[in-house]
Amino acid sequence: MAFPEPKPRPPELPQKRLKTLDCGQGAVRAVRFNVDGNYCLTCGSDKTLKLWNPLRGTLLRTYSGHGYEVLDAAGSFDNSSLCSGGGDKAVVLWDVASGQVVRKFRGHAGKVNTVQFNEEATVILSGSIDSSIRCWDCRSRRPEPVQTLDEARDGVSSVKVSDHEVLTGSVDGRMRRYDLRMGQLFSDYTGPITCTCFSRDGQCTLVSSLDSTLRLLDKDTGELPPILYKGHKNQEYKLDCCLSERDTHVVSCSEDGKVFFWDLVEGALALALPVGHGVVQSLAYHPTEPCLLTAMGGSVQCWREETYEAEDGAG
Repeated sequence: MAFPEPKPRPPELPQKRLKTLDCGQGAVRAVRFNVDGNYCLTCGSDKTLKLWNPLRGTLLRTYSGHGYEVLDAAGSFDNSSLCSGGGDKAVVLWDVASGQVVRKFRGHAGKVNTVQFNEEATVILSGSIDSSIRCWDCRSRRPEPVQTLDEARDGVSSVKVSDHEVLTGSVDGRMRRYDLRMGQLFSDYTGPITCTCFSRDGQCTLVSSLDSTLRLLDKDTGELPPILYKGHKNQEYKLDCCLSERDTHVVSCSEDGKVFFWDLVEGALALALPVGHGVVQSLAYHPTEPCLLTAMGGSVQCWREETYEAEDGAG
């Protein structure tokens, strides 16, 4: 006799504030989880990058080497390297353990808004307000990029990478998806873009625009009308959006001090989480658990679900 499959747990949303990290690095421009969600990076207006254990609230290392504020950072799949980009137009490759600069890539003509490793961490992709995306080989000594994607007609605000695709968003209003296997470029117009991302199952793309609207597009068809998510405020700043760890909810920063959660399928607002007074500049969602990091002003807040019990020393 076959037993019925247990019902999957209903998704829990992180709405209990566990910790506030006073980062001590000026305004926090971005917060990012590492690949397994055990650590996070904060990018500061004071030119530093910091590595934390967010649940314990402990600072592990400070990385100094940028000449201007750091705007984005990412960790490699094996946690051995970091990359970052900033207002000094440079892309920096770091050794996590030593804190040393391994390489500094120069070539962008404007500030670097966004950086990502490819899956093997052999290439860094960087997007800049100079309208280009540059691909830098981490292993070679050559100073110039191995490839430049220059289809955007205005600043590049967002770059995301999967195993065979590059997803980009630009202030020119177009989301561009480069399929590296097929050698194809797909483009959708939504209005000036602040953030793009893939769903965790890889089937959809989420795009956030300066008209205070997020759109979820089915990747394969593209023709289907996108699901729209509204209620937050995003008219001036480059704000982050993402999907929850099980692709059940769409999550976005807002300029009114909240983080908004919508039901992915229904498009209905599920939660408006009050963070504080000001703009929620950045957010990061844990890869496997209902855990959210938000950045406002000079601090980062760590949120968990209501039923979460902190382990000894981690609460």
